[in-house]
Amino acid sequence: MHFSIPETESRSGDSGGSAYVAYNIHVNGVLHCRVRYSQLLGLHEQLRKEYGANVLPAFPPKKLFSLTPAEVEQRREQLEKYMQAVRQDPLLGSSETFNSFLRRAQQETQQVPTEEVSLEVLLSNGQKVLVSVLTSDQTEDVLEAVAAKLDLPDDLIGYFSLFLVREKEDGAFSFVRKLQEFELPYVSVTSLRSQEYKIVLRKSYWDSAYDDDVMENRVGLNLLYAQTVSDIERGWILVTKEQHRQLKSLQEKVSKKEFLRLAQTLRHYGYLRFDACVADFPEKDCPVVVSAGNSELSLQLRLPGQQLREGSFRVTRMRCWRVTSSVPLPSGGTSSPGRGRGEVRLELAFEYLMSKDRLQWVTITSPQAIMMSICLQSMVDELMVKKSGGSITDASASDVHGNFAFEGIGDEDL
Repeated sequence: MHFSIPETESRSGDSGGSAYVAYNIHVNGVLHCRVRYSQLLGLHEQLRKEYGANVLPAFPPKKLFSLTPAEVEQRREQLEKYMQAVRQDPLLGSSETFNSFLRRAQQETQQVPTEEVSLEVLLSNGQKVLVSVLTSDQTEDVLEAVAAKLDLPDDLIGYFSLFLVREKEDGAFSFVRKLQEFELPYVSVTSLRSQEYKIVLRKSYWDSAYDDDVMENRVGLNLLYAQTVSDIERGWILVTKEQHRQLKSLQEKVSKKEFLRLAQTLRHYGYLRFDACVADFPEKDCPVVVSAGNSELSLQLRLPGQQLREGSFRVTRMRCWRVTSSVPLPSGGTSSPGRGRGEVRLELAFEYLMSKDRLQWVTITSPQAIMMSICLQSMVDELMVKKSGGSITDASASDVHGNFAFEGIGDEDL
């Protein structure tokens, strides 16, 4: 997750109180909450009390007098670096103090009272699951409510996650992000104020070896089966005509385990596919479709004559990666006062070991660049957890490390 404070606002206090500066905290480019300096100072003091001053990053000092515009901008930059540093710290970023602060701030910003509501969660095949939750329930609470509604055992909950998606006109899902422990799912989806945004339940791991644990349970088997059928129908999983015939036969026989065993052998089984975008591989401005899974990023492109070509990049051969953001200038190349800001352009760039002695940067330009980066990090986390003999729940718990550095802060080396 990427935390930023790209802007400030001058706001009036409650009941006509004095004006103050609000700092808008964004997560992956979307407004999460709006807070005052004093609230962040309170968070800092609480973290210092619990973990000690030596653990914490530097916090911008108080000022005796009102801040000038230049000082407000300086404080904004300092607070942004502070929030990024706290989130990236394995201890601080996963602490209940930090996460509960963000949940409260999110609820206060969106002015959502705590009350019981019905929340719609979709399965991968579009089936709707209605759960009764509180508006103040965190992601883990909502996930447990969905599992209880489906009768999914407690020991399998960690194999699944909730994702925020945007439903496109053709019914396909464009993945925005995995919902995190610092947010309230009901508030996150309703604050976007669009019926396009949905919450989807999907498996949270990459290694198909974990399927064996899930398939032993009837509900787990049905969820995996529904997800796989849906992925095949959308073209996410690559299937030949003969394989499609075999799968259809197993579907007609309702042989779900056999269906999944065959599906596991197919290219892009269990992958997450992103919207069409542009890359500089194999050449500049090349239209590609990116998929993530099986410890790799796959780039598919159409050659003249509709021939399909694929390039695969293993995470174990990526020396580092970074996401950069920029705002394109208006036509003419210069900005002028009063002109609106353009849409933010996001790029994921990774340095890849093409051969024994040759490293090359590959850049993907996509609005989903942050999600791609998070997928890369979660695949690395899963590989490391598996190597150390840990469980799938350990891999899920390491999501806090799924941060990356924006250009100018530094690269994230593996």
